[in-house]
Amino acid sequence: MTKRDFLPSPESRIPSPDLRHIESWVFDLDNTLYPADCNLFRQIEARMAAFIRRRLGLSMKEARRLQKDYYVRYGTTMSGLMAEHGVAPDDFLDFVHAIDLSPVEKNDVLAARLKSLPGRRYVFTNGSVAHAERVMKRLGVAEAFDEIFDIKAADFLPKPHRATYERFLSAHAIAAKSAAMFEDIAENLQAPHALGMTTVLVSSRAVWISGEPPVKRPARPGDRHAHVHHVTDDLTGFLGAIRTGAETRAAG
Repeated sequence: MTKRDFLPSPESRIPSPDLRHIESWVFDLDNTLYPADCNLFRQIEARMAAFIRRRLGLSMKEARRLQKDYYVRYGTTMSGLMAEHGVAPDDFLDFVHAIDLSPVEKNDVLAARLKSLPGRRYVFTNGSVAHAERVMKRLGVAEAFDEIFDIKAADFLPKPHRATYERFLSAHAIAAKSAAMFEDIAENLQAPHALGMTTVLVSSRAVWISGEPPVKRPARPGDRHAHVHHVTDDLTGFLGAIRTGAETRAAG
């Protein structure tokens, strides 16, 4: 079984994770690149319920129930609305991503560490390019990435569907064995692991989805899964501690 490392902070005494084989670095956007306790998803969740209420003429309580139901059954609320109500994806995405980004603070250290990663760097999100660009600009990491693979590029088939990861890898000619996937939802790392990618779970104590029925949640510190190679509650610290191929080339 592959060794797993838990790296809770830059000061951790656990040996640095060895990622020298990684040439492609793939990051989820929301609650991964920025801390989940920014609670941006609570804003998005509220706007999704408002969209459903207005479009389908439901009470807010019923709209929230439907939003969570579609999220669980289809992977995203939008996929459920497209499948069952013919909702145009751009209408939905434009509405739900019109949120206040002020809770996201610029992170120059994260930007520098992302830029130092050898190879190519990608954002892989179930959201839109427009939303990703806004968040990345606010966070100060936009220049650290080569490409954004969004829900449109995935032909509106969201993570965690394996076919979406296969589409992503094929579109960018990425060898799974030399790629690492960073995610805050453990379920979304099952397919990357099965395909041969190195998986990193970014955990948090934040609660960004509430209510019933039970829904997928972000990872918590201490979570362990057979398909997860590394776990951290500090992405910036983790990137500062790992061993990468850049060290090997510098030594040579």
